[in-house]
Amino acid sequence: MIQNNYDTVSEAVNDLQKQGYTIDFEMLAEKECLICHTTSTELSPEDFEIDHFYRFEGDSDPGDEMIVYAISSEKNNVKGIVINAFGPYADAATSSIVKKLHTHHSK
Repeated sequence: MIQNNYDTVSEAVNDLQKQGYTIDFEMLAEKECLICHTTSTELSPEDFEIDHFYRFEGDSDPGDEMIVYAISSEKNNVKGIVINAFGPYADAATSSIVKKLHTHHSK
């Protein structure tokens, strides 16, 4: 069972991996997709759902503000993790992809 609260990003990632979210995805702003460089898997927004997300706020350093997404794709039969910064250090292009994906997820 997935825990609702985690103290650290690494705790969240480790637990999610135990739950089968084993693929590490990165956001690829140029193509507006997620990519796993290890498996060369690319997922466009319509190819996956955001199952869970966990937000971590830095107590003393705004650079520590992160969101961990647990995603799954029935079409591609994969479950993975995406980690993204938020707040003042977030990449605007990447954040727009997250917004697009979040909008898609909530439809």
